[in-house]
Amino acid sequence: MRISIQGEHGCFHEVAARQYFKDENLIMVPCTTFDQTLMAVKENQADFAIMAIENARSGSILYNYTLIRESGMKILGEHNLRIVQNLMALPGQQIAAIREIRSHPIALSQCMTYLNHLRGVTLIESDDTAGSAKFIKENNLMNVGAIAPTSAAELYDLEILASGIETYKKNYTRFLVLGDEKNSNGDGNKVSICFSTGHKPGSLAAVLVRLAELDINLSKIQSVPRLNGDWEYMFYLDIELKPDHDMGLVKNTLENFTRDLEVLGIYNKGEELYES
Repeated sequence: MRISIQGEHGCFHEVAARQYFKDENLIMVPCTTFDQTLMAVKENQADFAIMAIENARSGSILYNYTLIRESGMKILGEHNLRIVQNLMALPGQQIAAIREIRSHPIALSQCMTYLNHLRGVTLIESDDTAGSAKFIKENNLMNVGAIAPTSAAELYDLEILASGIETYKKNYTRFLVLGDEKNSNGDGNKVSICFSTGHKPGSLAAVLVRLAELDINLSKIQSVPRLNGDWEYMFYLDIELKPDHDMGLVKNTLENFTRDLEVLGIYNKGEELYES
């Protein structure tokens, strides 16, 4: 099975993919951007894509909501991953010798309490956590560190100088599994939908009232600009269904109060993580 991921081998996307599919024979298809991650599936270079959609501390990745909707692919599943950030470098170095630390900007921001205590260190933003580790290894860079997953240190033979340096330990990222609609069986206890509403008082409230009347739990709501110059927004909702809920009835009800309604995916809710 081929899985397209955003990032190099050893990145958090790969960790999430391996945990979700539980298949030792997975073939990873590394991609530089999220656009390329979905394009790999559409061009049959990968069977499925896995994509981060939100972090418990950094919030939602707004661009990815639009990207998913415009791709025409469906959400087939989700996976929650505990994010542990580590400072790593070529073996035999001390933290005091590090003069440059490279990583993805979000990873850097998640570790600022730790990084602020370092002196004489320049932070360099890169496209990927694991990619930063790979860059150090390939170029044999001394006095340069990377912030990346443990898997990246193992893969690129780097030494972890400080582990678990993220500021907030309840640091989770939610990943979505995406693929062609033919791979969806239309079954699950969670549904992702999107729609727009008119510029009228109470338009969004009317939708939320209907969901409440149907006894449906709304676990996520996100507004994303439509970028059409008219200050319009698409609303992306995650709703949780009970066994007796009729998705057809839900969709028909919402169509009366929304525009451009689309079901992005019906899938099973990811396992919730709890910090011990």
